[in-house]
Amino acid sequence: MATDRPRTTPVARVLRVCLHLLVAGLLALAVVRALAGRGGDPVAVTAAATATAAVYTAGPLIGAVGRSRRAAALWLALLGVAWVGLLVATPDGVWLAFPLYFLELHLLGRRSGVAAVGVTAVAAIVAYSAHQDILSVAPAIGPLLGAAFAVATVFGYQALYWESEERRRLIDELTAARADLATAHHAAGVLAERERLAREIHDTLAQSLTSIQLLLRAAQRALPERTEAAGEYVEQARQAAQDNLDEARRFVRALTPPALESDTLPVALERLCATTSVRSGLPVRLHVFGERVPLPVPHEVALLRIAQSALGNTVRHAGAGRAEVTLSFMAGEVALDVVDDGAGFDPEAVRTRSAAAGAAGGDGGYGLPSMRARARALGGSFAVESAPGEGTALAVLLPVPGGAAEAEEGSS
Repeated sequence: MATDRPRTTPVARVLRVCLHLLVAGLLALAVVRALAGRGGDPVAVTAAATATAAVYTAGPLIGAVGRSRRAAALWLALLGVAWVGLLVATPDGVWLAFPLYFLELHLLGRRSGVAAVGVTAVAAIVAYSAHQDILSVAPAIGPLLGAAFAVATVFGYQALYWESEERRRLIDELTAARADLATAHHAAGVLAERERLAREIHDTLAQSLTSIQLLLRAAQRALPERTEAAGEYVEQARQAAQDNLDEARRFVRALTPPALESDTLPVALERLCATTSVRSGLPVRLHVFGERVPLPVPHEVALLRIAQSALGNTVRHAGAGRAEVTLSFMAGEVALDVVDDGAGFDPEAVRTRSAAAGAAGGDGGYGLPSMRARARALGGSFAVESAPGEGTALAVLLPVPGGAAEAEEGSS
């Protein structure tokens, strides 16, 4: 049966060596005093000390003593018998009780160890009193104090050891938790960056590539009869490719879109509507309501990207005759509405189809989920209303930080 003793540590190994040296020194002292005629018959003392030393030396050499409490108890019993023989031969044997206390407390359990220490102390007191031919309190003080000191020392060491082990376990758990948290943060950062790149690619590269494709098809249809018109289409496609290149360079570096670097959001939306009208032939008008106020850069970027994505969907899928973009500044909020008179669709059917395609690993349509994610990331709301044959209306509402408080201060 395995013992519940603390594992060996450098401090424990040093204490064990000191204990061995103490036992050897006390046995040698008893023999020397006997040979000097001060502690019993030299022959008997030497024989008893030799027997005690032999039994004691055998303990560390027997591996079972350190692994099994039963083997340790048997070895301590044999050592106790040898020690009693030394007590009978000389009163100096009482000194050996002190290292025996530590051995018993270390190798046996708490209850068994304390009981063994008590028996050892009584044996030492009785033997010493017998050699002195008197039974008094004085001979009992030394063994009892030694026993109390040994119990307090061993139990104190064990308490400190288990507290240290518990602290080490908690530190290991904390280290593991911090590593798991760092891994989770890294994974979240990777996913967030992938989401950002996916939104940017969809709202910029994909939309512009679609425009380039439409322009090149128009140029192809114009050739060879309408060379001048084909050239205009090719020039527009070249300009769209240049704009797309600028967008790509900036969103890779997570910078502000080129359209917002030197202009406000209304101006950028005006340019977007004009560009869409020229490249697709779809009339797109912008309406701005309310008192224009500066918006945080993330809000401007989100609204511009949503407008780009919405108009891109209108051009590719709606077959609309016109589209309207409305930007509304309100107290503490800003709203963007994109409306067209196209073919419309069933939003619920599109949502179901997108979820099924996404689960299958396909392209389930990234436009609407991307726009919704942009709005929610800024604490806003996103809604789309449409039906087959009735056009589409898309609405985004974003809170403006500090806008409501400023409005209240202005009204007061």
